[in-house]
Amino acid sequence: MATPCGEQIHQDVQDYYGKELQKSEDLKTNACTTSARPLPKAVRDALERVHEEVVARYYGCGLVIPECLSSCWILDLGSGSGRDCYLLSQLVGEQGHVTGIDMTEGQVEVAKKHIAYHMDKFGYRKPNVEFVHGYMEKLGDAGLADESYDIVISNCVINLAPDKSAVLREAFRVLKPGGEMYFSDIYASQRLSETVRRHRVLWGECLAGALYWRDLYSIAEEVGFSPPCLVTASPITIGNKELEGIVGDCRFVSATFRLFKVPGGTQAGPGQVIYKGRIMGHERELVFDANFTFKEGEVVDVDAEMAAILQSSRFAEEFLIRAGGANAAALQGCCRKGVKEKIRDPFQLLERLTAPGPACCPGGTCGPPGCC
Repeated sequence: MATPCGEQIHQDVQDYYGKELQKSEDLKTNACTTSARPLPKAVRDALERVHEEVVARYYGCGLVIPECLSSCWILDLGSGSGRDCYLLSQLVGEQGHVTGIDMTEGQVEVAKKHIAYHMDKFGYRKPNVEFVHGYMEKLGDAGLADESYDIVISNCVINLAPDKSAVLREAFRVLKPGGEMYFSDIYASQRLSETVRRHRVLWGECLAGALYWRDLYSIAEEVGFSPPCLVTASPITIGNKELEGIVGDCRFVSATFRLFKVPGGTQAGPGQVIYKGRIMGHERELVFDANFTFKEGEVVDVDAEMAAILQSSRFAEEFLIRAGGANAAALQGCCRKGVKEKIRDPFQLLERLTAPGPACCPGGTCGPPGCC
């Protein structure tokens, strides 16, 4: 039996999420309900203002909410019942805009049904959110134009797409120069067997379509994104003996990454940055990813990769950035804030986070043995 074709996968996933699942408790694994990193109070408060039906019909990996959102235009891939869109609607403000796209008509209908309720709840004169039916591999068919969004988010749905490269290509296309793709998804510790990849329930449960984590880095490079920045990782438990037997020794993790569309020709070398402490909810420190935490007023050495991201993105106004200044020892990971051997493997990060005793925290400044 061959792996299902793209159209069959789309149909099976739509049936699973549109007919079989009525609430998050119907899921057979925790793959679509794992928690992300702690959220600022403003985000928690915004979530409380989202309609209960929208929350109940939403299936995702925690919350996928980046920082520095005021007036941004955001696209949510696989927006489902619209929970994240309505949350983001509040964070971007009335001058921002949020578009949600989903291939399951039933989910889109739930989201659309509550637009008036939320706009009234938020005190907006006109809607700053819209929902469209379509496929994240074919955003152009849904009328989404080139370079029209500041941020693309996705919450545990890219694994449901048969063609991951097409999803990232389309996200890259619709992002403005300097824009960001910020997303959580399920990743596998190895490439999946045919038995797993053709299992209908494992597709619906976000496991059969999980990408081998190393392949994300290859696809991102091919598309044109900067190297993925690993933000956080959470364990996936199946809790179903039959499904565990099919999966075998493959492990799964829920991980959040951020990819940036750094404009071509951006010239950046290693440098030093100082965070100004002006981002709402992150005034004292900004945990950018598992490798860089920026404390307000503190000088942090950054490599060329991070320097290019900060100076070309919406974060540029939030930092004082100067080229050079990092000595050779710092660039090798010793004795300076922020520059060290990077964690890129989500399974390695998960091991560090769950290890007993003192551990390197995401965004910390731990270096190799012998460092200060």
